[in-house]
Amino acid sequence: MNVPVRAHEAVPASPVEALSAILSSELTATDAEIAASLHSPVGLIPDVAHHLVDAGGKRLRPLLTLAAARVGGGVGPGAIKLAAAVEFIHTATLLHDDVVDGSSLRRGRKAANLIWGEKASVLVGDFLFARAFNMMVATGSMRVLDILARASSVIAEGEVMQLAAIASGEASRDTYLKVIEAKTAALFAAACESGAITAGASDSDVAALADYGLQLGLAFQMVDDALDYGGLTRELGKNTGDDFREGKATLPLIIALERADGDERLFWQRVLARRHQPEELGQAMAHLRRTGAVEATVEEARTRIKAARAALDRLSRQDIVTALLGDLADYVAARVS
Repeated sequence: MNVPVRAHEAVPASPVEALSAILSSELTATDAEIAASLHSPVGLIPDVAHHLVDAGGKRLRPLLTLAAARVGGGVGPGAIKLAAAVEFIHTATLLHDDVVDGSSLRRGRKAANLIWGEKASVLVGDFLFARAFNMMVATGSMRVLDILARASSVIAEGEVMQLAAIASGEASRDTYLKVIEAKTAALFAAACESGAITAGASDSDVAALADYGLQLGLAFQMVDDALDYGGLTRELGKNTGDDFREGKATLPLIIALERADGDERLFWQRVLARRHQPEELGQAMAHLRRTGAVEATVEEARTRIKAARAALDRLSRQDIVTALLGDLADYVAARVS
């Protein structure tokens, strides 16, 4: 990919920060849109929503929306509204997920469901979904509305699919890939696709950016699943071993099961049947190390990163933002190193 040489007086710590610097005015406008749309006369709603929205997330999905618009031709008011809508969809799913999973920690803070209760968390999540649709409608684009509406329904389907897999004790790559594509990658893809559409990008560029978002989202979730067994609680803002305690068949567990000997196989079958104890996480880590399951998961993520970069190579416009989107893909995989 031929791109201009970047010269900075101070090198940003990550591609996320570099993109954020280039799109700083657009992100500021997005934050203003988010703040305005969080307003409600029902005080509990902004209290719960701000608890999560203001907790220091990287705004990665809105950033992808804005970057895709920049690559596609330019960031207009529609892209700002969509970036805010994407953040609302993501935040709503986090509120719902924490209730479903019984989480105690999110982005380094006590989970909202433990402070205000499960009912409030679910209902505020519903409010955020509704406000997201208000912003989508305001863009006046039925195509964008269709993309993000479908992504929202797919996310819910992914959550139910995962619940069914946990209940049945299923551990298959096929189901795992379907779940993470639905729960995570679908919104990454929709963020990129809708941002490009608001900028009037060509159909080929829209498709390339959607493919980029999909592959990036798959890699992002694989890395998160590897990190859950990596002892990075502070960086993740979640409890290490949450997936293990909940009996989730993520890729590290699936690979460990594929490579397990007799005793290890029995151990993982107990985990999938939810007959294990939380203090057995150390034993799980030992099995993962022996089988190289975490390393193999990261390699799978790197394969997706290569696919994401290949999608960017199809774009008609190769500039600094395109280059940073490629760097962002590499950064996603580097988080686990």
